[in-house]
Amino acid sequence: MLKIGDFSKLSRISIRMLRHYDEIGLLVPKSTDNFTGYRYYGEDQLPVAGRITALKDMGFGLSAIGEILKSYDNPQALADFLAVKLAEVQTEAEETGRRLLLLDTAIERLRKDETAMNYNVTLKNLPERYVASVRKVIPAYDQEGILWNLLMTETAQLQLQIADNCCSLAIFHDEGYKESDIDVEIQIAVKGSYHDTQHVVFKTAPAVEIASAIYKGSYEQLTAVNNAVANWVNDNGYEFNGAMFCIYHVSPAQTQNPDELVTEVCCPVKKK
Repeated sequence: MLKIGDFSKLSRISIRMLRHYDEIGLLVPKSTDNFTGYRYYGEDQLPVAGRITALKDMGFGLSAIGEILKSYDNPQALADFLAVKLAEVQTEAEETGRRLLLLDTAIERLRKDETAMNYNVTLKNLPERYVASVRKVIPAYDQEGILWNLLMTETAQLQLQIADNCCSLAIFHDEGYKESDIDVEIQIAVKGSYHDTQHVVFKTAPAVEIASAIYKGSYEQLTAVNNAVANWVNDNGYEFNGAMFCIYHVSPAQTQNPDELVTEVCCPVKKK
């Protein structure tokens, strides 16, 4: 029999941790002196201590280790436990790799341009949604109100129910920037079911992965925000995958003060 100090040295597990293992029933001493409270371990418990340490090094928590030890002599059961942990660690590694890339590219951008972090770009998924949509060619970008007026006028009698997570946006379908005759589609998320009107189409918009940046203030910042999103897409190994759009969190319909506008610039993307 080994005193706890000797067992600690041989197993390379601290006395404090051995006491904790005893308390939770993970590694219980062979005997405990009722008078002194001294713990005594058997030499045959050293391999068990080694297994516990090995499993901890693999990332298993103590509760999971307790379950694994019950079937440690069953190779298939043990392999199943390890396979699950392997998949979990691989997912964590991928996420860590993504974060490292984000940090690395952010540092590089800051080295090139100290204002690069003025607009924070994130990768997210815009979920599938049911929308009222109007798409037309309008004279210029600042004439988007034409489309919103059409939508409001033609749906006035429909008593539209706005979706709980309302999403009002404008999609710019042209391949590049245009001085005039702009192909724009506006959408507002609604719930319920409606018949199309002359210009308003009701449809389900698919989910889409986007790189986006939210900013507050006037639309004069759009070019700078677009550049920030484009740089993020290029630096992080993505490519554009559809028409860009803007989500209006606070729009001109809600405030006449341009400093209070809140806009999210969104670019559909996919991994290269």
